[in-house]
Amino acid sequence: MKSRDVAREVGLFNNKLISEGKPYLLIGVGRWGSLDPWLGIPVNWEMISGAKAIIETGFKEMAVAPSQGSHFFQNITSFMVGYFTVNPHNNLGYINWDWLLGQPPVESMQFTKHLQFSKPILIKMNGQKNKGVILKPEIN
Repeated sequence: MKSRDVAREVGLFNNKLISEGKPYLLIGVGRWGSLDPWLGIPVNWEMISGAKAIIETGFKEMAVAPSQGSHFFQNITSFMVGYFTVNPHNNLGYINWDWLLGQPPVESMQFTKHLQFSKPILIKMNGQKNKGVILKPEIN
């Protein structure tokens, strides 16, 4: 119901991180770039253009077929942005929400949070095998 507000907040974080020269991992529920605000976050490319990897995950209570980056396919491939789909209804992938939500945010808005770590997140992908992993940073 508030996905347009989420999109606005994501765009604000995107602009801030681009101006600071910080690429980021973007995680969200539903389809990124969906025209239907009930199925995902209705962002345009400019609102997420600083992301180096994007995770699209399903809703807990509603099965939505993932877009798998189809809204931004040209930009994702041209700019070599990693795109992951996590679909809990089909046991496809996993996000450790407990760990993520337990991390102190650098900044929070009403619907979104910016997390930052002293060590980098490690992202490995093999497009030919359609496999990838994102590893938590080492925390001292």
